[in-house]
Amino acid sequence: MDSSIKRNISPFALMLTGLGSIIGSGWLFGAWKAAKIAGPAAIIAWVIGAVVILAIALTYAELGAMFPESGGMVRYARYSHGSLVGFISAWANWIAIVSVIPIEAEASIQYMSSWPYDWTHALFIHGELTLPGLLLSAVLVVVYFLLNYWGVKLFAQANSAITIFKFLIPGVTILGFVLTSFHTDNFLISETDQFAPYGWSAVLTAVATSGIVFAFNGFQSPVNLAGEARNPDRSVPFAVVGSILIALVIYVLLQIAYIGTINPEDVIKGWDKLNFSSPFAELALVLNLNWLAMLLYVDAFVSPSGTGTTYMATTTRMIYAMERNNTLPKIFSSVHPLYGVPRPAMWFNLIVSFIFLFFFRGWSSLAAVISVATVISYLTGPISLMALRRTSGDIARPLHIPGMSLIAPFAFVCASLILYWAKWPLTGEIILLMVVALPVFFYYQAKANWKGFTKDWRAAWWMVIYLPVMGTISYIGSKPFGGLDYISYGWDMMVVIVISLGFYQWGVSSGWRTAYLDEREQREKISENVDI
Repeated sequence: MDSSIKRNISPFALMLTGLGSIIGSGWLFGAWKAAKIAGPAAIIAWVIGAVVILAIALTYAELGAMFPESGGMVRYARYSHGSLVGFISAWANWIAIVSVIPIEAEASIQYMSSWPYDWTHALFIHGELTLPGLLLSAVLVVVYFLLNYWGVKLFAQANSAITIFKFLIPGVTILGFVLTSFHTDNFLISETDQFAPYGWSAVLTAVATSGIVFAFNGFQSPVNLAGEARNPDRSVPFAVVGSILIALVIYVLLQIAYIGTINPEDVIKGWDKLNFSSPFAELALVLNLNWLAMLLYVDAFVSPSGTGTTYMATTTRMIYAMERNNTLPKIFSSVHPLYGVPRPAMWFNLIVSFIFLFFFRGWSSLAAVISVATVISYLTGPISLMALRRTSGDIARPLHIPGMSLIAPFAFVCASLILYWAKWPLTGEIILLMVVALPVFFYYQAKANWKGFTKDWRAAWWMVIYLPVMGTISYIGSKPFGGLDYISYGWDMMVVIVISLGFYQWGVSSGWRTAYLDEREQREKISENVDI
């Protein structure tokens, strides 16, 4: 019997797909934003972020090997807990991914604003893109759209060169800064607690909102390709762990280079007073590294555009998959007969990208939204995996990661903590964004006469209650995290840990062998019989 899925991707190639996805626009701004929030202790924030994402990624690696299908990230929770949890998870994942499209465009234009021309300086003023800057960002989003509208092959042909360029420029930047100007005193100055000038709570907030979570988001690529990997039980963990660890080294070195390059006189004024529109390029110009500044300006268009184009394709398939779940209008399943792309879904994503673009007028503000939305989208992974282990032990598992009984709850608790660290009111705003689409879900359930909804609702109670509980804890939590200080600093995180462990146990025990999982198993058997 021949399998319809060819397992021919080597472990090294699989790791490169993850690393290529991780190194995007995040490196252009992440070091500046993290240091602005946490000072030199931002280095620690990158390590914390990598550990958290690594734990979450391992749960999705096993799920990806179990269900090697397109748009799998929006379907796992549906298999383990039914339609309602599946919809919330899919919606959160889509929001986290679709908002990457406008942020990549904003990253390019924001870097462009420091070009040596008066008209470019007018693109980004007082920490926000101006109307001309927004219009140019919108033009870039349209370019991403058109590259997919007539087929993504045009972009794919240049992808290898772009990937090499994306790796080369960060390395050159690190060497250029460290060898030209490096001030070790910036890490520890005199008698003050300069390494963490804004306290350790700021370090945790940096993990949640400075773009660190966003920067590591590309680990999904090897997970999505798990079904096509050679020896997935070994190659997927190697690719996921390897890509995250290599990216961590790159990001930490970039952070060190940024901190060491800043003029000590500017550091004395405060890390939070350092404002750049294009951090590394502006520093390169100050150091008279004009050649490096030119490379950075080019990379500011190449890397984000590559990611934006790819994510335009990814989000289109996600909308298509959500329609296949019977939770969106049928028009989104329409595929162009010649180009083979679901164009109505593309138009929908284009409109949503414009909405994000005009509401969040800069890389920093949108990076915070993406980071928190991403964390919410990852909450169901650990719970879905352990619920499926409990209810569906007969499903083939090409990858079975040892120690998952400890890794999964750790991942869920960490995700909950990051959600809390994001600070009120951002935590509440993103939670509200996660539930705003529920009327659409209930509309389609009503059209289906609520068929099978009773079990789905029972399996969703943990998620339905979890979100407002986390919002409430954020609201009444300690002052360093934006709360009313009814729960003092330190104790607030203990409360989050204890409550999230309770919700984790509830979520795992709520899972059941859903009809959607059985339907998938039947489709697989039919496919295997056809291949024989």
